[in-house]
Amino acid sequence: MNSVPHDYYLRFLDPIVYDDVLDFHSKGNYILHPAFQPSTALHFIDEKHLERLTGNELRLYPDMDICLPTRINKTSSPLNRNESCEKFTKANITFDLIEDLVSPLISKNTDHYKRGYPSGGALYPIEVFICSLMSDEPTWPCPEKILHLLPQSAKFEIVQNSECTNELRSAILSTSGTIGTPSLAIIYIAYLPKTMFKYRYRGYRLALMEAGSIYMLIDLQAKNLNLQSRLWSAYTDSMLCKSLGLNPALFLPLSVQFVGE
Repeated sequence: MNSVPHDYYLRFLDPIVYDDVLDFHSKGNYILHPAFQPSTALHFIDEKHLERLTGNELRLYPDMDICLPTRINKTSSPLNRNESCEKFTKANITFDLIEDLVSPLISKNTDHYKRGYPSGGALYPIEVFICSLMSDEPTWPCPEKILHLLPQSAKFEIVQNSECTNELRSAILSTSGTIGTPSLAIIYIAYLPKTMFKYRYRGYRLALMEAGSIYMLIDLQAKNLNLQSRLWSAYTDSMLCKSLGLNPALFLPLSVQFVGE
């Protein structure tokens, strides 16, 4: 299967659908910047109510005891993920380990488009960027620190002008607090024209589903390789796209996943 230029998809877009989806996505964007820190807030929920509302299960009938016990075995399984890492230590990850980490995403057969994760309608709208946050790892293969995964051809496309990651670090680690020093940031980005040309509005939902499939695979593979993982959403879309050299009107960051030790 031949590759097509990424802007080729624009020929098949309905501009009204495109504008609607872009407008909807922007409503969920954060504005994280020191200049706005004193004047913005995500919510005004007090800690007591916040603690009660998060981390619980939703019961349809909370006042009725109509639940059935299960016989689920909670012993260790390869499908039981580790808890998200609270604080990463400063450590290097060799490039061969990084290759092993993303190997579940690669197509098993380079002559076929199917990859290692499900995709509605075979759209594959999610682009995966592997970003080194390490400064002195000798096995990293090039001066540039950001690579774009090509799952079908099993190659890494080198993102140009990415030798310095200061802008990227500022975009994804500016509010990191006590997260520590992750070694790697894997960024999942939906290319909007590829998301919508076939299924229109429904394609955006499929892109979100695909991103979840991918980062869960990486989470389980990180556990298999004795690495720590944590999903991250504290970034501003436009700042993140700028650090990768991508047009924020076409590329929508859906999530960042930190990996390290």
